[in-house]
Parts: sequence; C-alpha cells; structure tokens
Amino acid sequence: MKLKGNCLCGEVSFKLSGELPAIYQCHCSLCRKVSGSSSNSALIVNSSSFKWISGKHEIRSFSTSSGFKSEFCCRCGSPVPNISSDGKSYWVPAGLLSEPVDTKVSAHVYVSSRASWDVGFINDGLPQFDTMPSESE
Repeated sequence: MKLKGNCLCGEVSFKLSGELPAIYQCHCSLCRKVSGSSSNSALIVNSSSFKWISGKHEIRSFSTSSGFKSEFCCRCGSPVPNISSDGKSYWVPAGLLSEPVDTKVSAHVYVSSRASWDVGFINDGLPQFDTMPSESE
C-alpha cells in the first residue's frame, strides 16, 4: 500500500508504504496543546516505510525540556511527521493522510491526564491506557 499525506498548505508532503499500523489517540496535555483538541490521533510507522516528498526545508521544530518534540510546517502551522529519537520510526499525524486508509483507532493513551472537559468521549469500547503502552499491549 502507498499513501500520501501533506500539511494544510500542501508545502510539506510525504508518502508511506507497507501495511499501516493502527491509529492511537493520545489525550496527554502536550498533545492537546499541539492539536488544539481533546486528543491527537497518530500512527507510528517504521522509518523504512516513510519518505519525504517535498517541503522538508519548511519544517520547524520545538522541544520541551522533557524531550517532547513537535515539528510543524512554518507556512501553515500544521503538525508534521517527526522521527523518533532512535531513528527507527516516524510519528505521523493521522489527519495529514490524503487518502482513505485501511486502519482505525485501536487505543486511547494517557487517558489519566485527559482534559477535565473531555467527559463521556471515551466510551467507544477501545482499550484505554494511563500511559503509553508497550508494543505488545
């Protein structure tokens, strides 16, 4: 499978190959600030399945003292994929994918730190984790 994705203005684009992993929704305070919403929907893909197409020079990065990293298009502000600290995978915002995908949300993570106003939203029957689960979970 080959999928393309891009930021809001289209300047930053990428493609994914291979089978897509499940999407997760992170409810931590940092992801809420990056997304401006109750959660951040993303997937983690192997580095070998990810390729930049355009606009890499338009990406800016922000890191917190804890190591949380947010990369974004400097033209439109969209969050964009970023590589893990070990270089083995990319975090990819699910909302950037340009085509329908054959995967779905499979878990909610960091639900213990979800927003106080985020009530009743997580009643979809999917697994919920107080932190980030291991790959086997």
